[in-house]
Amino acid sequence: MQGKILVLDAIATNRIILKVKLTDAYYEVVQADSISDGIRLARSLTFDLVITALSLPDGTAERLCRKLHAAPGCEHLPVIAMGSGADPERRLAILRAGAQMLAKPVCDTLLLSQVRSTIRIHNAAAEWRMRDDTSRALGMAEPAPTFERAGRATLVAPNPVEGQRWIRCLRGSLGGSIRYCAPAAALRDTGLDGGPDAFVLVQPEDPQSPEALRLVSALRANAATRHSGIMIVQMAPDPGLAAHALDLGADDVMTDGFEPAELSLRLRNLMRRKQMDEQMRATVRTGAQAAIFDPLTGLHNRRYAMPHLQRIADHARATARPFAVMLADLDHFKRVNDRHGHAAGDAVLAETATRLRSNLRAMDMVARIGGEEFMIVMPGSTLKEASAAALRLCNDISGTPFQVPGIEEPISVTISIGMAVGSSKTAGSGVAPENGGALLEKADKALYAAKSGGRNKVRLSRPAA
Repeated sequence: MQGKILVLDAIATNRIILKVKLTDAYYEVVQADSISDGIRLARSLTFDLVITALSLPDGTAERLCRKLHAAPGCEHLPVIAMGSGADPERRLAILRAGAQMLAKPVCDTLLLSQVRSTIRIHNAAAEWRMRDDTSRALGMAEPAPTFERAGRATLVAPNPVEGQRWIRCLRGSLGGSIRYCAPAAALRDTGLDGGPDAFVLVQPEDPQSPEALRLVSALRANAATRHSGIMIVQMAPDPGLAAHALDLGADDVMTDGFEPAELSLRLRNLMRRKQMDEQMRATVRTGAQAAIFDPLTGLHNRRYAMPHLQRIADHARATARPFAVMLADLDHFKRVNDRHGHAAGDAVLAETATRLRSNLRAMDMVARIGGEEFMIVMPGSTLKEASAAALRLCNDISGTPFQVPGIEEPISVTISIGMAVGSSKTAGSGVAPENGGALLEKADKALYAAKSGGRNKVRLSRPAA
């Protein structure tokens, strides 16, 4: 399953229709017909998303958001409110309460893209929060900043006159700075401080003008702007293009043109989320580096890796998602030290860390847990995905000899990898799921098998049936 969704609607037919659409897209759906029932379910089960009607027998979508986000464990649970007849003031009230708004009728393509986008953003933020929690549990968190800097936004529109008019309308309510940028300069003109907190990309009425969509892909691929929020504003509704933009990485879409109050509120939310993400990344990146990072490779060390592995295992158990653990060990590394010296060995370790890190996703964790031994944790990875990653790592280490300063001949190095994948099938099945330590032991045995089988190999310890 792609995720678990709680659907709230007093009308059974609406719930059933929505459940069919979501189930066909491989989501697990739980239904409720009231706020009280929904809160009870949200507190007892783990959901990735809540989709609610605008009104329920015991209150509005706004009331649901307030009660839900005040409930322990549900503070960050995203909500999409769906319905018809909401005037601009009601839409603003829903947004202020912390929900996304989808106006009915909504095409299935846009609905599913919005669901995918919302869950993707939620899961990425949850992963950073887990890392932040791990640092705090170790006493490594930095103090929270005493002030919040003003947000920075860039409006990208093909018509500069219209763009400047929008900026004048937004400046009084945005609570930060906003400037105009032509589409051709959006990537080039990011400023001395890197990318802005959020971009507004204006999609003109001409459906043959895909400039905004191309920019979404380019901004997500650019190092200076990949974490910036991206808002698409369509001057004419086009559900297909809106869905495509969300799937490409846009954070939010307005399909009904320029509405200053709503755009200002959505932009403030995007800028605030970007700043919170920056703070969590900074905690992980700079919090007492000597205690949780290996000084030679810059990777996390065992002290950080072990509790983080357990957090990933706990999260996988709660969400019924798989995850993979690998133990990777350089083959015959002692020969490198004996033949070329410890300085050369250190250079090989540092380059190995760089190659491992560059071949994995941003959310994956790589740690150096021993002399030449590395742990890799891949949350949400299936057996197929993890196996492909392990083979890629083996090939990258063995495929290019290591060029070490002061040594004329490159040093050939190989690596052996043992892997174990935690099954998602144990959640709710009555079978006790393995903890992180148990899975690590399986990966260790698989590593031994890889070494015994000739080295420079990947071996898998399969989960019990």
